[in-house]
Amino acid sequence: MFRKILIANRGEIACRVIATARRMGVIAAAVYSDVDAQARHVALADETYPLGAAPARESYLAIDKIIAAARRADAQAVHPGYGFLSENAAFAEHCAEAGIVFIGPTPQAMRLMGSKARARALMESAGVPIVPGFHGAQDMESLVDAAMRIGFPVLVKASAGGGGKGMRRVETQGELRGAIESARREAASAFGDDSLLIEKVLDGARHIEAQIFGDAHGGLVVFPERDCSIQRRHQKIIEETPAPGLSSALRSALREAALAAGRAVAYIGAGTVEFLVKDDSFYFLEMNTRLQVEHPITEMISGVDLVEWQLRVASGETLPARQEEIAPHGHSIEARLYAEAPARDFLPSVGRLEHWRAPREERAIRVETGVREGDMVTPFYDPLLAKIIAHGADRETARAKLAAALRDCEIVGVETNLLLLRAILDSGAHAAGEIDTGFLPRHLELVLAGAEAPDADAEIIALAAGAAAWLRRLRGERSDDSPWDASDGWRLNGAAQQKLLVRFQERDIPLTIEPLPEGAFRLQTPMSLHCVELDSEAGRSRLRIDGVARKLAIVERADGFVIIWGGRNHELSLVDPLAPPHGEREDDAALAAPLPARVTGLFASVGESVKKGAPLVMLEAMKMEIALSAPRDGRISEIRATIGDMVRQGEPLIVFAEGEAA
Repeated sequence: MFRKILIANRGEIACRVIATARRMGVIAAAVYSDVDAQARHVALADETYPLGAAPARESYLAIDKIIAAARRADAQAVHPGYGFLSENAAFAEHCAEAGIVFIGPTPQAMRLMGSKARARALMESAGVPIVPGFHGAQDMESLVDAAMRIGFPVLVKASAGGGGKGMRRVETQGELRGAIESARREAASAFGDDSLLIEKVLDGARHIEAQIFGDAHGGLVVFPERDCSIQRRHQKIIEETPAPGLSSALRSALREAALAAGRAVAYIGAGTVEFLVKDDSFYFLEMNTRLQVEHPITEMISGVDLVEWQLRVASGETLPARQEEIAPHGHSIEARLYAEAPARDFLPSVGRLEHWRAPREERAIRVETGVREGDMVTPFYDPLLAKIIAHGADRETARAKLAAALRDCEIVGVETNLLLLRAILDSGAHAAGEIDTGFLPRHLELVLAGAEAPDADAEIIALAAGAAAWLRRLRGERSDDSPWDASDGWRLNGAAQQKLLVRFQERDIPLTIEPLPEGAFRLQTPMSLHCVELDSEAGRSRLRIDGVARKLAIVERADGFVIIWGGRNHELSLVDPLAPPHGEREDDAALAAPLPARVTGLFASVGESVKKGAPLVMLEAMKMEIALSAPRDGRISEIRATIGDMVRQGEPLIVFAEGEAA
C-alpha cells in the first residue's frame, strides 16, 4: 500500500479521499489555488501545496504544477478525484514519466472510453446499441450536416469530460451554429478539449448507469445500476440505486453490457458505463473513466469503500470482492445541494456562507461537503456545496429519511436548490417512480416551490424579527456603565414602549414592543397583540407566542435578520423611518453582471439598436457559460466591459440610452 498520496482536486471529493486515506493509514497531501488557501480540504489534509492563481487553467488543470507538487511531497501516487484532470490521459502519462502512480485506468483506456466519440465507435463495433448520432469530423459544416441528417432535437456534447459541461440541446437549425460555438468554448474551458459530437435527443428516456471496477489481474465486477434521471442543465441532482421499476431481464442486460464495455478495454479501476433506457430498450451513452460524484449511494447499498478499492487496485492488489459477493442491501438516494437559483434558470450563486447547518450524520445518513460556515463560494469552480445521502431498507424508507435530512439543512448567504430538492422528494411523481430526464421540465411548479412564505407565516416571522431586534439592542447595551443609556423600557413613571419598522417581502410592518418581567414582552402588530418570549442557545432559538413554542433559527445581519422557519429562509430588514429615500441608481438603465464572472463574448456595439432577447454578453463562471440578453428594446449608449475582463456581481456591462431600456 502507498505511504503517501497527492490529491489533485478540491472540495468535497478531496475531503472524501482524505477520509479514506486517513482510515487506511495513508498520508494525504492536498493542493490548493490562491482562493482555496483556507478551504476545508486544505484544513483536513496532512500536507498542502500551493498551485497559484484561482482560474482552473492556472491551478487544478495545470499538469506541470500538479506533478511538481507531487514530487515536492514525495508522493507515490496521485488521486485525481473527478472533474479537472481525472479523465486526462496526458496527465496519467506525465505521472508515469515522473514515477508516480495514477490512481485510475490506463491512458489507453482513458483515451478510448474517456472520449465519448471513441467510446461510441468502440461500442458500435462491439454490437452494443448506441444513441443515433455523429462522432466524426469537427469542422462546423460537418457537424451541421450531421445534425440535419439526425433530425431535431439534437444534443451537442463535449466529447471529453462530463457533468453537463459543453452540452446544449438544440431544437431548430437556427440555434445550431451558436450552440456549437458555445459548447466548444465551454468544453475547452472545462476540459482543455473542444471536440464535440451530435446525438439524437430521446425524450422520455431514463439515465441509467452501472459502476464497474477492474484490477490489473483480469478481475472485473459490476455493481447494481443507478438511476440518475432527475437533472438540470444536463447535470444530475438526485440519484438512486437500485434503479426503480426495471425488469430483471433489463437489469441483467444492462449489467452485462457494462461488463462488456470494461472488457473491451481491459479496464482497471473505477468506471461508470452510462445508458439511456426507453421502454424495454437501452442505448450506450458514454463511459466515465473515473469515480462518479454519486458513488456514495453504491457504497451505501454494497457496504464497500470504493476509494479504498481504488487505492488497493492502483497499488497492485486484486479486487477485494468477487462478483457473487456484491449484492444490494436496501435502497439509497443522494441529493446534490448546489449554490444556484432554480427560479432564475439555475444561475450559479456566489457569496459567503453566513450560516451552514448540515444534517446530523448517522448510520443511515451521510453528508459529504467541501465547505464550512464562513467559507466563500467563488465563481471559479463548480457550485456543488454538499451531497446528502440516505439509506433505507426499501425505496420509500430511503426517500423519507432523505426528505427529513433535507429539512434539517440550513444555509444563508447564497441561493441554493434546497427547496427544489425538498419539493422533488415530497412530490407524488417521485414517490411513484415516474422519473426520466424530462422530470423537471414536466414539473416546473417544483422549481418555484417555496418562493414566498404563506401569509399565515408572515406574522410569526415578523414577531421573531421584532423579538430578535429587541434582544440584540439589550445585549449591546448590557456592557454600558450608565443606566441612563439603557433602552430596556424602565421608567420612573412606568413602562415605556419601543417602536420598530420591519420590511418583509416589500411590505413595511410597524411593531410596538413593551417589556414585561422575566424577559418577556408584549409585541403589537397592526392586526394583533401578543405576549412573546425568545430563548436562544447554541444557534437554535425557541419563540413563544402566547405560550405556543416554535423552533426556528435566527441569523443576524447588520441591517436585519434571516429567520429560518418552515424550511425556508425569510429575509427581513430593519427600516429607519428617518432615512432619506434611495435615489435612482446610476446603473438602473444598464445590463449588469448577475455574478462575478469573466467576459467571453460581446455581441453588440455602441449606438446599435437591439430588440428584447437579443444576445449581448457571454460570461463564464463556475465552469459554465451564461448568456445575457437585452431586457427590452433599446439603443446601446455605452459598453463598459471588454472580452477577458473579470467583472463583479452587479457591475454594469451594457448601458442603454436613457428611457429606452432598463
